[in-house]
Amino acid sequence: MGHSGNHAHAFDLKAAARRSMVEHGFEPEYPAAVKQQLEELREHPPTEPAAARDLRGLLWSSIDNDTSRDLDQIEYAEAVAGGHRVLIGIADVDAYVPKGSAIDQHALRETTTVYTGVENFGMLPDELSTGETSLLEGQERAAVVCEFTVDAQAQITASDVYRARVVNRGQLAYKSAGAWLAGEAEAPAKVAASAELAQQLKMQDEIAQRLRLQRSNHGALNLLTLETQAILVSDGSIELEGEVKNQATQLIEDFMIAANGVVARMLDAKGYSSIRRVVKTPKRWDRIVELAAQKGTKLPAEPDPKPLHDFLCEQQAKDPEHFPDLSLAVIKLLGPGEYVLEKPGELAQGHFGLAVEHYTHSTAPNRRYADLVMQRLLKAMMAGEKSPYSDDELAQVAAQCTRMEDAERKLSREMQKRIAAVALAGRVGQSFDAIVTGVGDHGTFVRTLQPHVDGMLVHDGKGIDVGDRVRVKLVRTDPERGYIDFARE
Repeated sequence: MGHSGNHAHAFDLKAAARRSMVEHGFEPEYPAAVKQQLEELREHPPTEPAAARDLRGLLWSSIDNDTSRDLDQIEYAEAVAGGHRVLIGIADVDAYVPKGSAIDQHALRETTTVYTGVENFGMLPDELSTGETSLLEGQERAAVVCEFTVDAQAQITASDVYRARVVNRGQLAYKSAGAWLAGEAEAPAKVAASAELAQQLKMQDEIAQRLRLQRSNHGALNLLTLETQAILVSDGSIELEGEVKNQATQLIEDFMIAANGVVARMLDAKGYSSIRRVVKTPKRWDRIVELAAQKGTKLPAEPDPKPLHDFLCEQQAKDPEHFPDLSLAVIKLLGPGEYVLEKPGELAQGHFGLAVEHYTHSTAPNRRYADLVMQRLLKAMMAGEKSPYSDDELAQVAAQCTRMEDAERKLSREMQKRIAAVALAGRVGQSFDAIVTGVGDHGTFVRTLQPHVDGMLVHDGKGIDVGDRVRVKLVRTDPERGYIDFARE
């Protein structure tokens, strides 16, 4: 749904995004020292270690959002005796951003790239994250490669980490690659032009599906939410579009979870502390049990991902139309993840939602600080040196990452509502089908189905509960506050 027209310009969304950044504790501008360090890097780019393997000849490819320029990882797979070998190349950000440097200090303050829908605020300057440290197609880059072998039972039997020179041979997008993998569309041009690339992606997809099945047998939660991203397009109009989830996003997700597990186990085995992101035991398990009971399923009194997974799979098969809404409720009740220090040999606090014991973040060092820290730990491990971080430092970094990620989530939500309020300003008085997403002291909240927009029911929320379908009329939008108000028809 494109929506342009003069009202889109009456409210300055870009200025609002900057105000929100500051309000939530972010720094939208880079300090002078960062610009100075960029100058120095331009004059003296980092030199490559002699030990890096030359893997420029492999048919590496990447899959990301249509508009992404900050490419953190590329993938390659090959058949080997007894299974497949998967290589994940991760951009060597640390080479350009040494620990303690001006760029590093700014990145630690922010800990994450903030995507507001109208402007992206990079944790690292664009010259690096969408340039020198981005694995852009056709560009020779330094990478840290995580390699693992997957057998016929989808068990990871061997793994290794090393430095390499790489070139991305095919930069692909989730939407078009996913539709092709699912057999719903023609191959994207790059894939159509190369039988070898097509075969490569089919192989990756098959391996990823085996890994996913294996996780699902351990109770990895099967969740599907239909989030809508509101985006300001270059001509000043606004697009509200659904977030893509398909076979291509799953492929990347499965590979990343496997790579992150490999990294966590390796650091643990070599005696290095690390940072992990965990969803501890869900806060509102009682309410999840209640939701399941309403649908005729009895979940155990104590939190357990496996029966929850089975219930979700059953619901998806039985009632696919309402499944995204059930997923959304479960995600809200599980609570967000947090970063924690993990010492070697400690009992892992598992990532409840993924049902994987070893879950670190290491695959997106251009956009997440925790991943940059993991890269430094891996490099120390590869060189046989002691960790560049004390446990105290890691605990402080983990706390900062959790704090800023929470702030980023609030800010994103705020901006999404503002953009939607501007986009819908011309549709006051129109009616929409909606579903009730929340009922509480603060009011009743609904999400319209076409387009997906969250708002509040300002009149007559009596007698309805989460999951109910309602017909609503748009009565008011307030972009400054990000309010979208509906009334029942």
